[in-house]
Amino acid sequence: AGDGAGMLVQIPHEFLKVVTAPLRIALPEPGHYAAGHMFMPRNEAQRIYCQSVVERATEAEGLQLLGWRDVPTDNSCLGQSVIETEPRHMQVFIGRGRDVKDESTFERKLYVLRKVISNTINVDTGGRDIGFYTVSLSCRTLVYKGMFLAYQLGAYYLDLHHPKFASALALVHQRFSTNTFPSWKLAHPYRMVAHNGEINTLRGNLNWMAARQASVSSPLFGKNISRLWPISYEGQSDTACFDNALEFLVQGGYSLAHAAMMLIPEAWAGNPLMDAKRRAFYEYHACLMEPWDGPAAMAFTDGRQIGATLDRNGLRPARYFVTDEGLVVMASETGVLPFPEKSIVQKWRLQPGKMLLIDLEKGRIISDEEIKAELAAAHPYQQWLDRTQIRVHELPGSSSPQPRTNVSLLDRQQAFGYTQESVKFLMVPMAQTGQEAVGSMGTDTPISALSDRPKLLHTYFKQNFAQVTNPPIDPIREELVMSLVTFIGPRPNLLDLEGTSKQKRLEAAHPILTNENLERIRGIGDVADNQFRTVTLDMTYGADHGAAGMGEALDRLCKRAEAAVRAGENIIILSDRATGPDRIPIPSLLATSAVHHHLIRCGLRTSVGLVVETGEAHEVHQFATLAGYGAEAINPYLAFETLEAMLPEIDEELTAEETVKRYIKSIDKGLLKVM
Repeated sequence: AGDGAGMLVQIPHEFLKVVTAPLRIALPEPGHYAAGHMFMPRNEAQRIYCQSVVERATEAEGLQLLGWRDVPTDNSCLGQSVIETEPRHMQVFIGRGRDVKDESTFERKLYVLRKVISNTINVDTGGRDIGFYTVSLSCRTLVYKGMFLAYQLGAYYLDLHHPKFASALALVHQRFSTNTFPSWKLAHPYRMVAHNGEINTLRGNLNWMAARQASVSSPLFGKNISRLWPISYEGQSDTACFDNALEFLVQGGYSLAHAAMMLIPEAWAGNPLMDAKRRAFYEYHACLMEPWDGPAAMAFTDGRQIGATLDRNGLRPARYFVTDEGLVVMASETGVLPFPEKSIVQKWRLQPGKMLLIDLEKGRIISDEEIKAELAAAHPYQQWLDRTQIRVHELPGSSSPQPRTNVSLLDRQQAFGYTQESVKFLMVPMAQTGQEAVGSMGTDTPISALSDRPKLLHTYFKQNFAQVTNPPIDPIREELVMSLVTFIGPRPNLLDLEGTSKQKRLEAAHPILTNENLERIRGIGDVADNQFRTVTLDMTYGADHGAAGMGEALDRLCKRAEAAVRAGENIIILSDRATGPDRIPIPSLLATSAVHHHLIRCGLRTSVGLVVETGEAHEVHQFATLAGYGAEAINPYLAFETLEAMLPEIDEELTAEETVKRYIKSIDKGLLKVM
C-alpha cells in the first residue's frame, strides 16, 4: 500500500474525443468544455444522488452538462487494504454555455460550481464522508491520482497508456504521509499544486483565511463570493489547504506567480540586499496575506504555466535540468529520469525563496529575477505604502498620564501568578543579559491538569511542533529569514488588486509594546488623517461575583467588543489594569481568545486590531500563547514595574529604560526561538 501518487496533465483533447465518441458525447473545441475527475461512492444510491447534485448545480450555474464517462481501471496491482477504500471513478464533461466569454471566466464559473457541489453534499450528509470528492474540474487540466505507489499509477489508470493521450506538462508526485493519515483524496497533485515538505504555520493560516471571509469582495465574483465559503474544510492536509488558498487568489484575479509569491514570500524584512521595488511588493502584501511558512518545495500549475518555488529557508531539495530539445525536468532528487549527459544544456537547483516558471504559451523559461522584477514594477507599491503605512514608534507621544493604582506591587504580582522563582531565575537574567535564562532540559513539575496548585491558564498549553521531519532553525544565525513585524488594526480586502483601499495600516517592529508605545496607540485617534479609533475594554469584573461570575463577565466583554467594532472602533485594547481587592481579572489568554473568536463568528475580526494590556504576561511562553490566540500586540505593564522595582538588587548600574529595552529584547529572542 502506498501513501498516494498521482499526475496532473493538460486536458488531452484528442484522447478524450476518441473515448467519448462511443458514448455519444460531442466535445466542442478545447477551452469550450471542462473535464472533471470525480471519486464517487461505491454505494449505488449515494452515487446517483451525487450525480444528481452535480447535474442540478451545473444547470443552475448556466453551464451545459455534456455527459458522464466511467474511467477504466485495473486494481489487480493494489493491496487488499487499499481496494477496501477504492472509490468509483467517473469523468464529467461540461460545456461553457453561451454567456461565458473567455476561458478565465469559464474557470471561475467551474470553481464556483465545484464549491456549490461540495457544500451541498456536505450539508446534505451532515459533514459525513460518503466517498465523494472532486479530484479536478477545469477546462485546462485533469488529475489522475489515488492510494498508490508510483509504479501503480500507470498500471491502475488504463487511460494513461492510450497513444493519443498527450500533454505538454506533467506534475507528478509520490506521497510520504507525515502529518495526516493517507487517503485517496489526500494524494497529490491537487487541483493546482504538488508539495514536498510541511506548512508549519497552518493553524494560523486557516484561522486567518476563515476570519477574512467576511471582509473579502471582488467584482469577479460579485454576490457569488459567499458561496465559496469555507475556503478549506476541517481535516484536510496542509497541502490541500494551500491549494485551496492558491486557487482562491488565482480565481480572484492574481496571476499564478503573483499568488505564489504572496503565499510563500522570500525573506524580505532582514535582507539589506533586496531591490527596493521588490521589498515594497513584499511589505505591501504582508498586510494582505500571512506567509504559509515551513520547509516546502511547492510545484504549481494552471495548465498554461508551470512552476515551483522554495520556502525562505530553502530546506527542501529541488533540482532541474533543461535538454537540447527544450524539455525541462525538475524533481526533488537528481537523476529521477535518466537522460544522456550530452543532451543536457543547463543544470541548476532552486534556491531559498526563488521561483522557476515555465510559460507554455510563450514557450520559454522565465527567470526568478524577471518574474519578480515585472510583478514588483506592475504597481507603485512604495507609493501605496507611503499613503497607508504608519509605524507605532513614529506616532507622536501621548500627553495623557499613564494609569496609576494604589494597590501594592506585591499584591498585584500575587494576583497575576508571579512566583519568586519566575522573578529571580527568569526575569532578572532577562534584564541583565537581554536574553532568556538558560536552564536544564525538561521540567519535573506536574502538568497543570494534574497539579493541585493554582496555575496560570498559559501553563495548560504546550508548544506544537513537528519533531521528526523538520530541520531546526537557529534564529540567531538565520535571522535573515525571521521577522517579528506585526500589523495592528483592520486588514485590507485580500482581493483588492488595484490598491484602491485608503485604509491605513499600523505597523510595529515586534509585538511587545512599552507603556509609551501603548499610550501612543491609545491616543492615535487624535492624530490627523489616520482613520484609527481606539477603545479600551476592561477585562476585570466585580469580586463580589466570585469565580462563578467569570462566564457572565466574558459574555459581556465579547458583546462590548462586538458593539465597539460595529460603532466604528478599529483598535480594541483589552486591559486588566483595574485589578484590585474589588476587581478580579479574567485570565488574559481566556479574554483574548474569547474576543478573537467571537469577532470571527460575527465576521468582524478583520475590521479591528486586538492589543492586550496585561499584568499577567512575564515569561516568553505567555507572550507566545497570547500572540497565538489573537493578540497583535501585548503590553506587559506589571513586568515593567517589577523590573523597575528590582533595579537596586541588580549588580549593574541600569536605568529603567535600559532594563525594559533588554527585557523586551529577551522576549523577542524567545519568541523567535518558539517560532
